[in-house]
Amino acid sequence: MISGVILAAGRSSRLGRPKQLLPLGGQPLLAHVLRHAAASALDEVVLVLGHEAAAIAAAVGDWGQRLVVNPDHAAGQSTSLRAGLAALDPAAAAVLFLLGDQPQVDSTVIDRLIAAHSARGGRIMVPRYGGQPGTPVLFARDLFPELARVTGDEGARSIVRAHQNDVLHVDIGDGPLPRDVDTEADYAALLAVWDAADGTLG
Repeated sequence: MISGVILAAGRSSRLGRPKQLLPLGGQPLLAHVLRHAAASALDEVVLVLGHEAAAIAAAVGDWGQRLVVNPDHAAGQSTSLRAGLAALDPAAAAVLFLLGDQPQVDSTVIDRLIAAHSARGGRIMVPRYGGQPGTPVLFARDLFPELARVTGDEGARSIVRAHQNDVLHVDIGDGPLPRDVDTEADYAALLAVWDAADGTLG
C-alpha cells in the first residue's frame, strides 16, 4: 500500500492570499494537485490543511482525500508532515509527500515513482527533471520513525540528506523542475505555462 500526503497548510505569507485558492483553469490551484493524486496509483491520499482550512476544503471539493487539519501549521512544514504521517493507514508500506502548490506534478510522475519503488525497492525515491532532483519524494516505511521526528520548516529534506546512500533517482524527463508558487511572480509564471499549454499542466 502506497499512501500520498499533500502538504497544503501554509499561510502563503509571501503571496498575501491563500495560494491554495489561486484560480487556475477554472479551479483552485490545490484542486489540480488533488486531481492528479486521485488519478494516480496511490492507495490513499491525505490532505493536510491549516490556515483557512474550512474555506480551502470547501473550495477544492472531494477527490477522495482524507482531510487532516494541522493546528500547529505556523510552526513550520514539519508539523504538517508529522500530522499527515500520523493519519496514514497502518498498512502503508511507503509514503509520497506532495506539495500543495505544485500542480505540474501530474499522475504520470507519481506513478513512475511508485513503479520504480516497487521494481527497485528503494528506501527513498527522488524524481529528476533534466538531471535535477526535485519533488515529490517517496519514503519507505522503515523511515517513518525518523520522519516523525523532523522539526522546523524544511519538511523531509534532512532525512534525504542523512540517507544519501539510500536515495534512488527516477528520471522524469528533460523538462524543468515543477514550479511552486510563493509570490505573485511565481503565479504569473505558472499562468503563462498554463496558457502556453492550452489549459493543461499534465
